[in-house]
Amino acid sequence: QVQLVESGGGLMQAGGSLRLSCAASERAFSNYAIAWFRQAPGKERDFVAAIAWSAASTYYADSVKGRFTISRDNAQNTVYLQMDSLKPEDTAVYYCADRYGMGSVTVDDYDYWGQGTQVTVSS
Repeated sequence: QVQLVESGGGLMQAGGSLRLSCAASERAFSNYAIAWFRQAPGKERDFVAAIAWSAASTYYADSVKGRFTISRDNAQNTVYLQMDSLKPEDTAVYYCADRYGMGSVTVDDYDYWGQGTQVTVSS
């Protein structure tokens, strides 16, 4: 059973930075695209960023482009989401997910999900 474990969430003031990590157990990340999604209370789960298995391609939601950076270390089976210039509207539970092959912005395209980590940005 594949497990994805997110960490790094917390409380931060607007304008600050956080780095989230997504670590996988049981198998390597190679050949799997990894994405971050987020879900605010009462809202749908939204795409944030994705990275191809080779890290050659990255994708971002318009709302985070220029502020967030996704990266991966396949040797450590870990994907990171560096979040800078945080805004109160970034407050949500952040989830990582993986799928074999190409990245996607669609929730239903992903096979395994972590339990989520809470990010709260105060104004």
